[in-house]
Amino acid sequence: MPTMADVARSAGVSVATVSHVLNGTRPVLPHTRQAVLDAIDALGYTPNTLARSLVTSRTRSIGLAVSAISNPYFTEILQGVEAAALDAGYSLLIADPHDDPEHERKVVQLLHERRVDGVIVAPSARPRELVGYLRRHSVPTVFLDRMIGADVLEGADVGGAATPDGPWYDQVCAESAGPTARLVTHLAGLGHRRIGLVAGLPGLSTTGERVSGYRDGLTAAGLAFDERLLVSGNSEAAGAEQATAALLALPDPPTALVTANNAMTIGALRALRRHGLSVPDDIALCCFDDFTWADLFSPRLTAVAQPSRELGGEAVRVLLDRLDDPRRPVRTVRLPCTFVHRTSCGCPEEPGGTRESGHTASSTLSEKGTTS
Repeated sequence: MPTMADVARSAGVSVATVSHVLNGTRPVLPHTRQAVLDAIDALGYTPNTLARSLVTSRTRSIGLAVSAISNPYFTEILQGVEAAALDAGYSLLIADPHDDPEHERKVVQLLHERRVDGVIVAPSARPRELVGYLRRHSVPTVFLDRMIGADVLEGADVGGAATPDGPWYDQVCAESAGPTARLVTHLAGLGHRRIGLVAGLPGLSTTGERVSGYRDGLTAAGLAFDERLLVSGNSEAAGAEQATAALLALPDPPTALVTANNAMTIGALRALRRHGLSVPDDIALCCFDDFTWADLFSPRLTAVAQPSRELGGEAVRVLLDRLDDPRRPVRTVRLPCTFVHRTSCGCPEEPGGTRESGHTASSTLSEKGTTS
């Protein structure tokens, strides 16, 4: 098996230069760098990552904790994380926390014990135990898709190792409130006055933001908020099926529905079919989260499409920035969603659907976590 010394002899450079090329620890002239890379390729040299980690205290590995098995949306995010990590020369260790607060702390601890350089986590609705572990052990972390608020940070058990006003964490997510309002105002523009929302699991930041967007959309359309039209589907198909059935049982049921994630859209459609209702003839439907197969539904689903893979890639880039400079200001990065106009809302057929992009909004948090 070829060694680093063999590469150095073949390229006509020192072993130290080969090390600098492999580890990026010092700038190397382009032609020298290329000579080293050519020698590596010709000899079939494979770096000893274990030995390198002992020297640099870095394993060039990232831990990812998302509920990808139970949520297809996170599967696409995982693909974005994997691609970006591979491009940066990092390996990926994946764990599924199953959206369970106790389990998520355990799986993140396991990732940390395997000496990953940092972790990317989509937190559960009750992440205090997780945050306490991350803060006690100073684990470089990016929270993905779901935000962590000041109440969680202040309530986390840090064993006296940190004060309530620090540290905060980098976060990467999509816009939620504005796109949800866009769905509501679109339905209101079609004449609907009773618009229901099947919301997600209480406690998730995405749920709170989409409920806020729903109410903002009603206000913008001049419609009164009716608490009976806001139900929780707990971010799952079965819960959404029950919640939709409850809406349909109202004396004055909604004429249009917004579902707050892809799993709940499936549940809502099941309930509507069970009640013999046709979309959009009997009830209009818009959904948050686009499906890869949404174009195949009849009718085709009007939806908000999240930039899933881009979110995953951005989370990796933010984490690598944190690893390169642990003292840099923490960031919250929000990526825009896209409104995909199809026919489940009751609009005429438009081949392929029309897509309206949102606006990118990113903010930097101060050291105490206030949005700038």
